[in-house]
Amino acid sequence: MKFGVSFIIILAIIVGGVWWSYAYKDKLIGKSTLTQATPAPSPKSAESEGISGKPKVKIITDKGSFVVELRPDLAPKTVANFLEKFSREFCRGLTFHRVENWVIQGCDPLGDGTGGSNSLPTEISNGDFGVIGSVGVASRPNKEGFSNDSQFFIIKSPAGHLNRGYTYFGQVVEGLDTVMKIQPQERIINTVVLSK
Repeated sequence: MKFGVSFIIILAIIVGGVWWSYAYKDKLIGKSTLTQATPAPSPKSAESEGISGKPKVKIITDKGSFVVELRPDLAPKTVANFLEKFSREFCRGLTFHRVENWVIQGCDPLGDGTGGSNSLPTEISNGDFGVIGSVGVASRPNKEGFSNDSQFFIIKSPAGHLNRGYTYFGQVVEGLDTVMKIQPQERIINTVVLSK
């Protein structure tokens, strides 16, 4: 019973923060600045969220689906943040706004690369973006030490130059062919947490 009340309180705080960020999104200062006047509530650590092992998430797109294995051992705050978003279908209907020969990036609430909060701490690890299918988090050069809390990217060709500069938090373990087919503005139809 105590857990249920805590969960409801945390959910109310998150919903309030999301509402507030959308209500004040007109406070953008230029296109290159990420929205949100104040930082969102800090994500819970993987340990406090009961995350163990390597959770898996299925991402369903216009081109099919793929499965990402998350790495809370390398990026616990990032994994907790994205697991929460994936479980409440935050990315549903959002697009892959950036598609290049080496990367795809999506789940931006504004759809143009400027949305989301920049309050998620960047977690540097030995995760290797030189491996195709690596999953990372977008960030802004002028926000050193912080990453976006909604936009994630997937590597389509080796990009080891990103190592130790961006948060690595997972790997595509099924459906890499789907990732390769995604075109600009194709949608994320839904996300399903397979294990936590």
